[in-house]
Amino acid sequence: MKMTSYWLDSAPSFTSSAAGPPHGDADVVVVGAGFTGLSAALALARKGARVVVLEAGTILNAASGRNGGMCNNGFAQDFHGLSTRLGLDRAIGLYRAFDAAVSKVESIVTEEGIKCDFKRVGKLKLAAKPQHYEKLARSQELLARHVDPETRMLPRGDLHTEIGSDRYYGGLIFEKSAGMHMGRFGHGLAEAAARRGALIYQNAPVTGLRRLAGQMHDVCTPSGTVRAQQVLLATGTSRIGPFGWIRRRIVPVGAFLIVTEPLPVDLLDRLTPRRRMTTDTRNFVNYFRVTPDSRLLFGGRARFAASNAASDLKSGVILRESMIAVFPELADARVDYCWGGMVDMTRDRLPRAGERDGVYFSMGYSGHGTQMATYMGAIMAEVLDGKPDLNPWREFDWPAIPGYFGWAWFLPLIGAYYRYQDLVR
Repeated sequence: MKMTSYWLDSAPSFTSSAAGPPHGDADVVVVGAGFTGLSAALALARKGARVVVLEAGTILNAASGRNGGMCNNGFAQDFHGLSTRLGLDRAIGLYRAFDAAVSKVESIVTEEGIKCDFKRVGKLKLAAKPQHYEKLARSQELLARHVDPETRMLPRGDLHTEIGSDRYYGGLIFEKSAGMHMGRFGHGLAEAAARRGALIYQNAPVTGLRRLAGQMHDVCTPSGTVRAQQVLLATGTSRIGPFGWIRRRIVPVGAFLIVTEPLPVDLLDRLTPRRRMTTDTRNFVNYFRVTPDSRLLFGGRARFAASNAASDLKSGVILRESMIAVFPELADARVDYCWGGMVDMTRDRLPRAGERDGVYFSMGYSGHGTQMATYMGAIMAEVLDGKPDLNPWREFDWPAIPGYFGWAWFLPLIGAYYRYQDLVR
């Protein structure tokens, strides 16, 4: 079993498009080479901007290369509840942004000829309890009436058409969602940005950021400094760099995944005949999908803990047990990959993007990252070009989390609370 991301292990490696230490001048420096940073670099380079991307490690080494490979429209949260909290019109606007995000990924894949197995197979959200089905139905009724008539409920009696398991109580289908190979998409995104002239430096952590007169910035790394007219932070949960303001607002939460050996097609046809991107309604969520080479990827929160070698292995054991509980036919299936990553959670589980002290940022995707990060990279290229009204998160404030300074001491308490909620609700 490899303790590494399947997506990164099965994708080409990217050779940095920039030689030598970071130096010189740029129109824009992008900090971070995940989907946000690479998408922004591509969009800015298409506009003719001189773009430098500074990545502390290698491209996709954080959340962008360690997720479940799902490109989903819709929210992780309950749409009915979100509409109550934000207002229906605002919730509809945000839902449409997620629709646009999936379409943005699809358009980049098509325009740049990225071979990443992008397919609109749809998403199935499974009710883990009978009352969860009723909650999903309330949301679907609002969605169908106001914003997404292609959604539909699937009663428990019809679940066999979608999943070979009797563990669930029905579900909600989102037809617009998609899946793809994360590593190949990210590699293609980096290659496309580099073809248009973006300079991508790997192993170039930002250690200093100085604002100069005339709105210029010096962006410092251990080996060199780049002077930029504008700076975009796409750092997510990074613990590197002078970004304490962000760290008081993002909580890194571990997400963990396993991938089986290649499975017979007839077995997969029984377990997930339509190959949907599938998730359930638990707080300790499980999600699964079939990879392009016929493996089953099975992921989830497993534990409220950081990702590290020991934690990943413990979580992998839990996930294998959960996978067998859902699909007993996989009891003898070999697990070939096990890994973890950190999700950049905000307090309300909604992204944040905007500008502070002359520096732009987009992050906090809270599990929505694949599509929303790619979309927001392109959107922030427009914001930097003087079009702030295109930012769907522009009116969201972002206060610090009380009592939090970057060390998530409260995660075990939250984990215990959510585990109790999963038992009683």
